[in-house]
Amino acid sequence: MRIIIIIFSLSLILSGTAWAGNTATDFQKILDDHWANTLEENPVFASRLGMREYDGQLGDNTEKARSRRHNYNEKTLTRLNQINADELDSNALLNYQIFKRQRLMEQAAHKYPGYLFAITNRNGWHMSFAQRPGNMSFLELADYENYLGQLEQYPRFNTENIAILAQAVDKGYTQYCTSMEGYEKSISSHIVDDITKSAFYAPFKNFPKKISVEKRREITKRGTALIREKIIPAYKNFYKFYTEKYGPKCRNTVGITSLKGGDDYYAHLIRHFTTTEMTPDQIHDKGLNEVKRLRMEMDKIIKKVKFEGSFKEFVTFLRTDPQFYAKDAEDLMEKAALIAKRMDGQLPKLFGFLPRNPYGLKKIPLDIAEKTTTAYYMPSNGDGKTAGNYFVNTSLLKTRPLYTQEALGFHEAVPGHHLQIAIQKELDIPIFRKFSGFTAFVEGWALYSERLGLEVGFYKDPYSDFGRLTYEMWRACRLVVDTGMHTKGWSRQQAIDFMVENTSLSVHNITTEVDRYITWPGQALAYKIGELSITALRGKAEAELGDKFDLRAFHDTVLGNGALPIAILENIVTEWIENQK
Repeated sequence: MRIIIIIFSLSLILSGTAWAGNTATDFQKILDDHWANTLEENPVFASRLGMREYDGQLGDNTEKARSRRHNYNEKTLTRLNQINADELDSNALLNYQIFKRQRLMEQAAHKYPGYLFAITNRNGWHMSFAQRPGNMSFLELADYENYLGQLEQYPRFNTENIAILAQAVDKGYTQYCTSMEGYEKSISSHIVDDITKSAFYAPFKNFPKKISVEKRREITKRGTALIREKIIPAYKNFYKFYTEKYGPKCRNTVGITSLKGGDDYYAHLIRHFTTTEMTPDQIHDKGLNEVKRLRMEMDKIIKKVKFEGSFKEFVTFLRTDPQFYAKDAEDLMEKAALIAKRMDGQLPKLFGFLPRNPYGLKKIPLDIAEKTTTAYYMPSNGDGKTAGNYFVNTSLLKTRPLYTQEALGFHEAVPGHHLQIAIQKELDIPIFRKFSGFTAFVEGWALYSERLGLEVGFYKDPYSDFGRLTYEMWRACRLVVDTGMHTKGWSRQQAIDFMVENTSLSVHNITTEVDRYITWPGQALAYKIGELSITALRGKAEAELGDKFDLRAFHDTVLGNGALPIAILENIVTEWIENQK
């Protein structure tokens, strides 16, 4: 028997390819297997893509599940390391580089306590679940059955997430006390006596005509019972845990580096969010330099409008004069819609390729509006049944200045988040790349997009241009205050004061932003780091190509491969420049 095995093994070695297999095919099998595993581990995501076999399911967030996902990632990395990347063609090699980068990022994240910070001052599983009805398509009976199934499973999912926060309490990895003040309202707002006023009841108020009246009654009855017997008790359980267990154990130190292993964890977060190897000191210094540069630009506008007074007095004027604020929520929404629509008409001047998927405009739900950001974007499901949506905050109108609306719309809608994400989903790239992102690229592009308004006729009002600069200054200040609080001992008030001194954002917005940086360390660094990288690449292309530089082609190149790590983006743009030469 040993002789037969030896002869058989020798024949395989001599035949070469019979043993090694096909490299491209082997790599594709890894991608296919991983995508199947992704759908299985994320049934809500799979259902959003129109895969009915995952309807009615919520993900598994137990320790066992976390270990299972980690082990699968380790096995995938082992398989990747057996691939000879030199044998892949250029497209497959790019896929390999991106995919392996993602797997290494996931491997690194497993070493750190990030999963214990399951809530921030503006996020939590209970919030995202409450927003789900507004982001789902209810066109078929199956859509309602999917929704009812998710309502049924929510108590289990809620309990699993509470268990994670209980671990956080035991290990001392809780959020900063002051930043979480009032957080319990995001839970209690969904504990209602009148079921019809629940956010979860909304899908039962407007059925498609194809669903019979009898079926509507049945679905509404089932949904009402689930909200009363499953959802509200689950929110009550979380409220009790948060107010009695988590809240009292909040931490009293601002910086994440005050916790055990915090220095290494923060360094990891910087690498993760910026996809660079920059140190906190390098980022802090870069932020200070950007603040200085932008302050000079802002001073020029103050002189242009002939304001007599100091920078502080000018900012006070902007924060308090009624001319800069909407009369009511509808007024703000109308102005946001007009800006977005006007930019739609200018996009062909900036891009050669535009996406088919449209976007809508919605108000941020009132139950989270006061504690959340000025605006945000939610992409389409990807199943062709939903649009992307630009959400505008219409609460506390005296903190939502009109002079920032152009920059805000360009960031969140077009040519920012909606354009970039919608294009990515329509590219001829592997599906794992259509639905993945790197924060420095995604947010860096959106910040870069704010300035594009200058090139197609926006910011004609100097106050609006000042708003653009104050938004860029806001992102520059993040480099300073995030690293300041997490590595240099800055207090929360010190960070607030720095931003009040250098931006025209309202004090309310600044305060909620600083609390965001405290509870979500490192993430806010990605915006300016990414934007500076894209701006530098454009500068390089303009300098080397001169009259041959084509702005539309440059933008198509940047967006033409979806979201990328900064180093890979630099390689692609550099190659494009050489090809243009």
